[in-house]
Amino acid sequence: MNFSKKAQRIMFALWLLFVPAGTLLVYLYSPTKPGDWEGYGAFLLLALLSSIFPFFIAGTTFILVIWVQIAIFLKYGILAELISMQICMIPLVYHLKISRDTLFKYFYNSFMFFSLSILSGSLVIYLGYETGSIMLKDVIVYGSIFAISYLIINHLFLFMREYLCDMNPVFFSKDLYWEFACLFITLPFGLGLYLFENTTGTTALWLLGLPLLSITLLIRMYSDSEKVNADLNEASEFGHQLADRMTTNEILDMFLKRLSNMFPLNAGYIVDNIEDNFFILRAREDGQNKELEYGHEDIKYSLAGKVYEKGEPILYNKQTEWNHMRPPFLADDMESVMCVPIYRNQKIEGVLILAARDKFAFEPYQLKIIHLLCSYFAVSLEKARYVREAVEKSEICELTKIYNYRYLDKQLKSDISKLNSGAYRTVSLIMMDIDKFKGVNDTYGHHSGNIILQEFANIIKQEIGSNGTVGRYGGEEFVVLLPNYSKLQAMNVAEQLRRKIEQTPFIVPLDLGEITRDEIIFITASIGVSTAPEDSDEGMSLLRNADRALYIGAKQAGRNRVAEYVK
Repeated sequence: MNFSKKAQRIMFALWLLFVPAGTLLVYLYSPTKPGDWEGYGAFLLLALLSSIFPFFIAGTTFILVIWVQIAIFLKYGILAELISMQICMIPLVYHLKISRDTLFKYFYNSFMFFSLSILSGSLVIYLGYETGSIMLKDVIVYGSIFAISYLIINHLFLFMREYLCDMNPVFFSKDLYWEFACLFITLPFGLGLYLFENTTGTTALWLLGLPLLSITLLIRMYSDSEKVNADLNEASEFGHQLADRMTTNEILDMFLKRLSNMFPLNAGYIVDNIEDNFFILRAREDGQNKELEYGHEDIKYSLAGKVYEKGEPILYNKQTEWNHMRPPFLADDMESVMCVPIYRNQKIEGVLILAARDKFAFEPYQLKIIHLLCSYFAVSLEKARYVREAVEKSEICELTKIYNYRYLDKQLKSDISKLNSGAYRTVSLIMMDIDKFKGVNDTYGHHSGNIILQEFANIIKQEIGSNGTVGRYGGEEFVVLLPNYSKLQAMNVAEQLRRKIEQTPFIVPLDLGEITRDEIIFITASIGVSTAPEDSDEGMSLLRNADRALYIGAKQAGRNRVAEYVK
């Protein structure tokens, strides 16, 4: 949760305006002050111990100190409860991982708990409670009112804070329901502690306090293990999702995006190393992908290079631990950093770096999960590479090394789709057929025929370049797809191809006789042209139209010529 500088200044101003002066006024005018300092000290110690051991339920942090605060208020009044709660703020600094940059969180929480103590305590006093009363009815009724009002006012403060910061708050949230559940469990302990202490002294604090603290500690241990299990389950699901991705780009983008959702990080970087050269393969900062370029030397001598060299993951909790080997791409305000090597086939291929602006943002167990996810990541990349190679192999003509019919069919559908959506103005298709190719095979052999097919494909590919798609349709037929080419432009291209083929000498071995020798032969091609949407707005029709133009307008008209489709 990020707060603007203005919001941070307001939080500090609220604390400065109310807490110091307000505490002094309560001290001066409070009708009750702790008289039994030894007993109050025991209560205070129990409150501190209760605030040291938080636990987590459904993603929410709970600190069960309210049960002791109830007893302190009932026995000593507003001033004692106020001081106790402010002292219990000390462990909160650690739990909230407050640093110099986030010190405003302490001031706001201090102001909030100060206000809770004043408002809840004043409400109960106004309703008629007399501090130190041991009447069972008063203890139950007023103790319950204090605790419930404390919780409700607390959520009102949180709601107002998020509302003023435009965070779309929800008052009746799951946090409120869980806190009410915890309150109803611990309220009898707080009331019982007060009554029991009045009859047995400070012994009651340990007879009731130690068992409840032990239960709290066990719940925390259980919730910690549940959190680890939940993260492991999410990591496993994440691994399966990575495995389902078929392209390298999909895997790279999903990997950093999902890590940003799983862990409290502000930036993530994948550093690759190819032929001993470091570069940033992918970068994501504050939820946005970034294009970053840094020199090999800058990365090599940073912590990225160190982890690559040692091959061991490492976690840094604050900037002073890694600043002496800062990577050039890490922002000045980053504090916590996880750096994990990425292995593939027992070899380090790169390094993953995750960073957060908060100190102690990452847990040690999360480093192990990240290490596991890097293994999933590397395996997925390897799988994507094999899939890509297999797809490329299935879409490439093995003889001519240009695209085959499978790819042409897919590309034609794509081009027509872009035409229909308005991305292309036109799509022209050129179909070519080598004239009298059977005679070449019969005279010079199939090996020579294959050489001609290879050279023929090279000529088309060189002439077309990046302007279109070139593929072998089958046998001695070839197709060229030209997006955004009019029929006239496509006819000109086809004529250039026809002349180039006609004028090119083909050297083939003549090895059907007793003596093998090379011969120079010339070939020609007949060509048909069709254009969408002029002739058709459907892919297969465009192909049939070009085929019809080739055979009727070129082959039957004498070969070695270009013909356009005419409706």
